Formats: sequence, structure tokens, C-alpha cells
Amino acid sequence: MASVSKLSTPNPAASLADAIRSRSSSPKCFLAFHDRRRTSSVASLRIRQSPNLNTPLLVRCSHTDGNGSVAKRTTLHDLYEKEGQSPWYDNLCRPVTDLLPLIASGVRGVTSNPAIFQKAISSSNAYNDQFRELVQAGKDIESAYWELVVKDIQDACKLFEPIYDQTDGGDGYVSVEVSPKLADDTKGTIQAAKWLHKVVNRPNVYIKIPATAPCIPSIKEVIANGISVNVTLIFSLARYEAVIDAYLDGLEASGLNDLSRVTSVASFFVSRVDTLIDKMLEKIGTPEALNLRGKAAVAQAALAYQLYQRKFSGPRWEALVKKGAKKQRLLWASTSVKNPAYPDTLYVAPLIGPDTVSTMPDQALQAFIDHGTVSRTIDSNASEAEGVYNALQKLGVDWGFVGDQLEAEGVDSFKKSFDSLLDSLQEKANSLKLVS
Repeated sequence: MASVSKLSTPNPAASLADAIRSRSSSPKCFLAFHDRRRTSSVASLRIRQSPNLNTPLLVRCSHTDGNGSVAKRTTLHDLYEKEGQSPWYDNLCRPVTDLLPLIASGVRGVTSNPAIFQKAISSSNAYNDQFRELVQAGKDIESAYWELVVKDIQDACKLFEPIYDQTDGGDGYVSVEVSPKLADDTKGTIQAAKWLHKVVNRPNVYIKIPATAPCIPSIKEVIANGISVNVTLIFSLARYEAVIDAYLDGLEASGLNDLSRVTSVASFFVSRVDTLIDKMLEKIGTPEALNLRGKAAVAQAALAYQLYQRKFSGPRWEALVKKGAKKQRLLWASTSVKNPAYPDTLYVAPLIGPDTVSTMPDQALQAFIDHGTVSRTIDSNASEAEGVYNALQKLGVDWGFVGDQLEAEGVDSFKKSFDSLLDSLQEKANSLKLVS
């Protein structure tokens, strides 16, 4: 794998080509990094045939480098340049140079979570050498885990740093989440966020904090300490408003005269909302209820955007803008389609709007590149979104219950992934005969 230190800028092509060595005869493509100032060559990725899409390329984490064809503009470039929405990639694994073709295709940031790292570390040998060194140096399993994660985050931050610089800190972020075990621990979350921010030590890192009730005060405190935050696991409008208030409270409490480097995104989850509410609608079983399947998530997201517009306007916000404050952008998360009967861009295409982020896993990203349409849609029919939201309430859907249930499931899922990964690392340590 190419050394990330040699990839600090997207220029020149020659220096990067020298850093890349081919180690496999697997199919490869060679893509170019595009920005408005300069162009350079970047690393390769393994590809596989996708029978469901017209395009033959589907990005997967690999262990290879090499040469091939030149990248072209994609709908992701148009998404940002024409509509002001930043496409991010919801995945991370080694080698991080596999992110370079995605950057070339228009990806402008990365999100990670415990489930992503559980899959990356437990299913790959790419972490073995560093893991062996850490355990032999006396690190316990959980400490070793965090060092593996921090290295990936640091290396990814390096690759996105040019975007961060070009946008004056407006984009190019990489997110890393505090331990999911701290979801009910206000002080523990604050301490963990400060620690992660310190050890990663990159200007374009987002520390992810869950939007649980105990962590709302944590968000305010961490923001007040000048640390940029990705607030995750938001499933309801009420909790989203509390997240916005925590961001504003934190900016006001910071005492900073220049707020321009303290930024945030609010990760509003989408597809999981339909997964739960569709089941509720099927139990109700009436034609009206069944007709609302697949509409709840996008409707609530559209209302969240209205809330965003209201909260980031007016005297309170304008006073912060004078100190350089930037809006806490809405980030659409959980954008992969869970129901195969639904269009594969259902949670991307209807949520396009300025000053937002859409983080997409492989399936959603490739689908949108292949046949996505770029146009402002997030507020194209606000009255319809409100109508769907109210109709669901009238049918007995309790939005507060939905938010609480999905939050509990999300936290539990991440805790299980975290524990499973630690178990996998313990087994790996045993198999490598590193510990008794």
C-alpha cells in the first residue's frame, strides 16, 4: 500500500505514481483526481462485475494497486457544484488509498461507525502487522483496537485534506465515533471525544457523538471546547431540534472570537424509519395505511430540512455568524434501501438540497452515480411531506415511539458490533499466538 505521507496533496502525478507498486494481476482501473485547480493520478481499486447496473464498476476495499483508465465527471460532481450537496462515502477500510478513486469520482468526505470497523478489521488481514506490534508492545485488546482505528482515520484525513483546505474547512471531513458503550454516559462521552480529537490530531476529523438524551449535554460541551462534531443516530424531529440547540449553545459557550473552525453535521437517519413504520402500517392493514408504505422516512427528512432552515436564521444565529459560525449541516444517513421493492436511490434522490450532506454506502453510491438525477428536491413539495407525516399520526403512528425505538436499536447494534470486534481481535491475538 502506498504511504499516505506521500499523498498529502493531489499533485503532481509523477510523485504519486512512484509511490504506487503493483502487487496483483487482479482487474484494476486507474482514476484521476479532479479539482478546479489541478489534476493528478491516483491509486487503483479492485472491481467486480455488477449484474444489476449498467456500469461495470462497483467499489470494494482491496489489497491491490495498479493502472487502467482515466476517471470522468460523475453525477457526484454535479450534486455538489450545481445543488450544493456534499456526497460522502459511508465506509472505511484498508488500504485507505482505495478512497482515492472515490475522491476522483466526486466523494468529499467519509463516515465510519463501529459496525464498519467491525467488518473491516475482522474480515481483513491488512491490520495484522500493526495489531501484532501493538499486542507485543503490551497493549490490551481495546487499546489496540483504538490504535488501529486512529491510524485509518488519520490516513483518510490526509487524503481529504486538500478538499478541506479548498473549502476553507467547509468539507473534506472524516468521522470517527466514540465508544458506543458511552451512549448513556454524559461525562464519559465528553472525555472520550476530547481524547479522540487529541490523538487523531487532524483539522478535518469529526468526532461522532450519538444523539441520545444523556449525550445532548456532551455535544454542547464538546462544541464549546472547539471540537467539531458529527452528531449521529438522529431519528426524530424533536431530538433533531435538541441537537441544533446543543450546537448553538456550545458555540455561544465557547468564548471563541473566531468560530469558523468549529463545525458540525447532524446525521439524520432515513431508511430505518421506513423499515419500522412499514411494519406498523402492514399491521394496520387498511388501504390508506398500505398506501403510505415507503413514504414516512423522506417526509420526516423534508420536515427536518424545514426545521434546519428556521433554526439557522434570525437574530440568534446572525450574532454567531458575525463571529464566523457555520451552519450545522444536515447529513442524510442510512441511505441504503432495505426493501428491494423500492427504487435504489429512494433515500438519496428526494433529499437533494443546498448545505446538506448525503453519506452513501457502496450500493447507494453506485446506484446514484449510475442513474441518479441531480436536481433540488428536498423542499420541492413541503406540503406533501407534512401531509404524509400527519396522516401517519392519524393512523396511530407515534413518532416519539419510533424515534426512541430506532435510537435504542441503533445504539444496541453498534454495541454488539463493538463487542463482536473485540472478541474477534482476541481470537486473532490467540491465533497469532500473541497472548495466552
